[in-house]
Amino acid sequence: MKKIEAVIKPFKLDEVREALSDVGVSGLTVTEVKGFGRQKGHTELYRGAEYVVDFLPKIKVEVVVAGELLDVAVEAIIKAAHTGKIGDGKIFVSSIEHVIRIRTGETNEAAL
Repeated sequence: MKKIEAVIKPFKLDEVREALSDVGVSGLTVTEVKGFGRQKGHTELYRGAEYVVDFLPKIKVEVVVAGELLDVAVEAIIKAAHTGKIGDGKIFVSSIEHVIRIRTGETNEAAL
């Protein structure tokens, strides 16, 4: 089992959710986060004063999938989240050792 964490632009969330659903991903977790990468934030003008926005709003999508679904799910996220502009985001993949569904006690693949 693999955990996919994708940090994407907020307006791309619906497209990413639909793309994951289309490839068979049954559940995901979404968190509103703030951060920056190479783009380093930007300056904005508010009531005549200029200020620096260091942390940009992003969405973190977390999905746990069976190993055979990994490549398809990652490709779906890339296609749905891509704009070609700076700040499109990043995808992190890590291994999951054990999963337990609290309600039924099912474990690992059955718990997904």
